Amino acid sequence: MLRDLIELSRPKHWVKNVFVFLPVPFALASGAHLDVVKFAFGLLSFCVAASAVYAFNDAQDAERDRAHEDKRTRPVASGRINEPVAYCWSALLAVGGAALAYATHSDDVMLLYGLYLTVNVVYSLGAKHVTLLDVFLISAMYVMRALLGCALLDVQPSHWMLLCSYALALFVALAKRRADVVKGLGSEHRPALQGYNEAFLDQAIGISAALTIIGYALYCMEAPVLLPSRKFAALPFVVFGVLDYLRMAHVRHAGGSPVDMLLRSPTMLLTGIGWLLSTVWSLNWSHVAS
Repeated sequence: MLRDLIELSRPKHWVKNVFVFLPVPFALASGAHLDVVKFAFGLLSFCVAASAVYAFNDAQDAERDRAHEDKRTRPVASGRINEPVAYCWSALLAVGGAALAYATHSDDVMLLYGLYLTVNVVYSLGAKHVTLLDVFLISAMYVMRALLGCALLDVQPSHWMLLCSYALALFVALAKRRADVVKGLGSEHRPALQGYNEAFLDQAIGISAALTIIGYALYCMEAPVLLPSRKFAALPFVVFGVLDYLRMAHVRHAGGSPVDMLLRSPTMLLTGIGWLLSTVWSLNWSHVAS
């Protein structure tokens, strides 16, 4: 039972909370203070909240998952955990996550935590079956993670950060829907899929990919926290990462699981490390030194 509850919580998917770290290097270079304990509590609260959402969603989708070639082995769909137990586990995790969020002593963190759970419940109860609304809500959940990083550092999110993080999240969400369509999944599995086709998703993915790259390039031009001679140091890694993800979505028909793509692709991992190192190198750390 414990092993099944852990599987139901999907801790592997906590890697999506990497979005929480997006504002960190920029905020620290601007002179923000990092309280490691507070940051850890806030990050862990969203990890636990995500697990609560997965348990709730699996209980909601048990019947549909039983008809899916991969999802039918999940604990609820396979019958190893019944739906009432899954709902109780979800509620317990949600309360535990709220306690962790409260431990940060930040009203903004508590607000984001409540908003994150609310949006996820709305998504699970029916919004995910509405074409386009589903990918927009998924994108909003990623942006909330970036906003959490700002709240934990007590800094205001920049418009550029919101634009780039939302465009990137929309790109990933659309690629996920494209993978569903390419697999031949129909409305019986996810009703929203009846409103998508491959041609539309290819165009939408291209738009969101371009918006991500252009948005980040404009941020590099405008950001005062970047050294003038190194403003575009991290841009090649962003371009390469977006194009490589796009390549895998088209050539390999991947994208159904962004987590698996990230963890199984050495290229994506190296690109992320390259972005981080080049970003740290390009930042003006004079505020920290002073």
